[in-house]
Amino acid sequence: MFQTKRYAAPPTRRRSVDAEVTPARPGRIWPLLGPAFVTAVAYVDPGNFATNIAAGSGYGYLLVWVVVVSNIMAMLIQYLSAKAGVASGLSLPALCREHLPRPVVKGLWGQAELVAIATDLAEVVGGALALKLLFDLPLLVGGTITAVVAFALLAVKGAGHRHFETVIIGLLGVILVGFVYDIAISGVDAMAVLDGTLPRFDGIDSVVLAAGMLGATVMPHAIYLHSALTSERLHARTEEARRTVMRGQRIDVVTAMTIAGLMNLSLLLVAASALAGRGIDTIEGAYAGLGETLGTGAALLFALGLLASGFASSSVGTLSGQVVMEGFLRRRIPLVVRRLVTLLPAVVVLALGVDPTAALVASQVVLSFGIPFALVPLVWFTARRDVMGSLVNRRVTTVAGVAAAGAIIVLNVVLLVQLVT
Repeated sequence: MFQTKRYAAPPTRRRSVDAEVTPARPGRIWPLLGPAFVTAVAYVDPGNFATNIAAGSGYGYLLVWVVVVSNIMAMLIQYLSAKAGVASGLSLPALCREHLPRPVVKGLWGQAELVAIATDLAEVVGGALALKLLFDLPLLVGGTITAVVAFALLAVKGAGHRHFETVIIGLLGVILVGFVYDIAISGVDAMAVLDGTLPRFDGIDSVVLAAGMLGATVMPHAIYLHSALTSERLHARTEEARRTVMRGQRIDVVTAMTIAGLMNLSLLLVAASALAGRGIDTIEGAYAGLGETLGTGAALLFALGLLASGFASSSVGTLSGQVVMEGFLRRRIPLVVRRLVTLLPAVVVLALGVDPTAALVASQVVLSFGIPFALVPLVWFTARRDVMGSLVNRRVTTVAGVAAAGAIIVLNVVLLVQLVT
């Protein structure tokens, strides 16, 4: 059996734990980069593969603007999450525990655990699909391998934040290389891409798909994790140091989210140029279609990108689950146990032979339910001076945050209604 460890209540602000940031020294921004690249994995997970393939193959370049708008929202939300961690020295779950009534905190923890399970389901299924496409492995075997590799990646984190971030960035690089190659040989129509940046729809189905793309962009676990990563790593005792930290976080978020956005856009463009008119809405169908139109190499790189996505996002999802429990309950359990708890539903789904694409869709529905419970506290806390100090949101930032959160929540409601009916 295992024993949980209870921690003493942390202070509202934790400043001088690691190292002081010294703005006067050249090159001090570089050590601040990395957290956003870890959370960027959530934006190129297997669920994003499915939605962007469906958009490109079903509507060509029509929904390019949705990817652009989604990415802008992601930048704002992840920046607010990073800032909350820097300003308070606490993760978003820990802030909720410190400032909200205990019954509310327990409810938030319960839904966050469901989100963690749904996250792991999507990532493990994605990795299992990739291994089936590459090596024709049974889904259950592929899911088990994905879980084991993800745990190995978490072991790397024990050697230090930078090692883990480097591995995750490397996996993102694998995805990017595959997309760049597929883009280069797919013959993308540049004028059609430009035309696709104009917001418009083509029937109710395109509206539903756009709602799914926008609503599924910001994932709850990415918000929880980003605040935890910055609160763990980045501490500053002076206002000058805090400004330097936040300047580094702006660069980190913009760079990482831009790369993630370009990956999503590349996937949509490849589907639009190589699979348009086929109405492909499954990952297996996209793999076969790319093989027919672009050749075996393009299909292979697509599957490798999906595998890298499954490995990276699964480890990040488990890490966010640990953050949730530590923050809401101030309890920690061994990562092995944490992994088994969130892995079990995914293994059951694969063992029962449930259609993997249907499982991905179901996981996105559960994640959609969790978005308001992360976004609303995030915007609320970052607008409070007693929590954020000098890093409190400007009025325009709060307005933008409320607008983005409101849009994402409404679109998720639309998507859920459509999926149910």
